[in-house]
Amino acid sequence: MTEQNSGPRAAAREDGRPLAVFDLDNTLADTAHRQRFLERGPRDWEAFFAAAPYDPPLARGVALVKESAEECEVMYLTGRPERCRRDTLDWLAAHGLPQGRVFMRRDGDRRPARRTKLEILRRLALTREIRLLVDDDELVCEDAERAGFTVVRARWAAASAALKVAQEREGRT
Repeated sequence: MTEQNSGPRAAAREDGRPLAVFDLDNTLADTAHRQRFLERGPRDWEAFFAAAPYDPPLARGVALVKESAEECEVMYLTGRPERCRRDTLDWLAAHGLPQGRVFMRRDGDRRPARRTKLEILRRLALTREIRLLVDDDELVCEDAERAGFTVVRARWAAASAALKVAQEREGRT
């Protein structure tokens, strides 16, 4: 996964505070309107990701990230591919979410989200306290808890079987 700051002040905020790490899809961004692109075969990944800028924010996730930003440095950890970075950064800014580093899947990386995300979490934990991880993917949450991380399961969006397959078996998000 690759990372980048979500704004010019993000690097300055890396001040040693604990980290609060947030997933995007179905944690902060409601993907329900674009699930249709994954429910038919073949899956239309270009259309699925092209529709991401139109995701409505999920109020519970947004409130939690803003509350966490009071005590923690916020980071975003998503399975979205790197080619979606500009749209993702614009979406975060448009919805007034706290600035922070954004870790994204390298284009072409098809490993399961639970592997890629846990790899990043472990790397971050070498030098920083991770106060919490907020994610909707049960497998990511289970693996993170087994590794000793505090997890908040984002269960405020409608579950999608197609997205679950995409995350675990196809390594797409």
